[in-house]
Amino acid sequence: MNQRFTTELLGDHPSLLEIAIEDEDAISSWVRGGEGLIGFGEYKRLVVSGPDRFEKARAWWRNELLNFDIANNVLGSGTGPILFASFSFSENEESVLIIPKVVIGEKKGKSWVSWIGNKPQPIVHRIASVAKPLELQWSGSNGVEWQARVSKAIAEIKNNYLEKVVLARFIDCKVTSPISVARILQNLAAEYPATWIFSNAGLVGATPELLVRLSKSLVTSRILAGTIRKTGNDEKDLALAGSLARSSKDLEEHEYAVRSVADVLAPICTSTNVPETPFVLHLANVMHLATDVTGVLTDSASPADIFELADKLHPSAAVCGTPTALAKKTINDIEGISRGRYAGPIGWIDARGDGELGIALRCGQISEDAKTIRLFAGCGIVNGSEPESEYAESQAKLLPIRSALENH
Repeated sequence: MNQRFTTELLGDHPSLLEIAIEDEDAISSWVRGGEGLIGFGEYKRLVVSGPDRFEKARAWWRNELLNFDIANNVLGSGTGPILFASFSFSENEESVLIIPKVVIGEKKGKSWVSWIGNKPQPIVHRIASVAKPLELQWSGSNGVEWQARVSKAIAEIKNNYLEKVVLARFIDCKVTSPISVARILQNLAAEYPATWIFSNAGLVGATPELLVRLSKSLVTSRILAGTIRKTGNDEKDLALAGSLARSSKDLEEHEYAVRSVADVLAPICTSTNVPETPFVLHLANVMHLATDVTGVLTDSASPADIFELADKLHPSAAVCGTPTALAKKTINDIEGISRGRYAGPIGWIDARGDGELGIALRCGQISEDAKTIRLFAGCGIVNGSEPESEYAESQAKLLPIRSALENH
């Protein structure tokens, strides 16, 4: 028997990351600037792996949609049944797909609620205060060891056909009482409102990078590569932004990342727009070189959906390197860690195959007992890289999720 799936407009309610639904603790989120989607509970979950994980995810999602009697009184992108997806960086690791029991959405002043089952519309209320100072015990990646790995990568670039490789590192933290996902998300949203605040099966973070957005036939990808840390002094930061925009090392790294995305979109789009020069994206703690690449999908009998786009675009040069195959091999040989879902596609997909998938950056993986969290950061290594500078950059990239935890 099919499950009823209802979507209706929602009246007055707290902001998305302050919402709670009674008896539904699990939180899935994709929120930026107060708009987006937040899911509660789990109706169904699927874990997939392998080189065909995107196809497995599509097949499962399409099959699940057949089991819904959908009553969507709102319509539009992000309404109706929603899949929260978080894919692994490597094909050999696990990706997690979640269909929540309840989803709250907000966009351009319109709010809606979707839920599964024959019950009345769920009652939305404000989260009770969850702030609890945590005692934190840090351990993990040694700076000296990681810088040695960076030196190896630079040697590979100089002695091989490798142009760029992204190396990641992690630090671990043990805590005295369970970590509140809601509190972490609220802290991230307060400090980094220009990023996408995400949560999926314990993976929480604030990413500035959009792998792909598909809305009808319009494709958008925001590429970030090239980073400089902010000082907090407006005059100095303006000068640093200028130096970043002129940095040959950072411009080279950025060009590889933009080219990797543009080359994928060109064959499946009737037109693409690739700006000639990047802009400087200002975040709370760092600045990035950024480029928004757009395209219009080819009008064919079976145009690409977001699963296919993610499969084609991942991994981009921004999180892997150039050439892709050689960069992957170098990561496997040198990096020495399991990335899990760090640097993989994360976001949401609707019943039409539209959605938004970012890249899981500035994030941490919370353990099942919520007593430990592993924080990840990575840096793009090119011929002009210096190990000490890359380590400092990685420390800056760890700051958002680390600060959210310390201010818990």
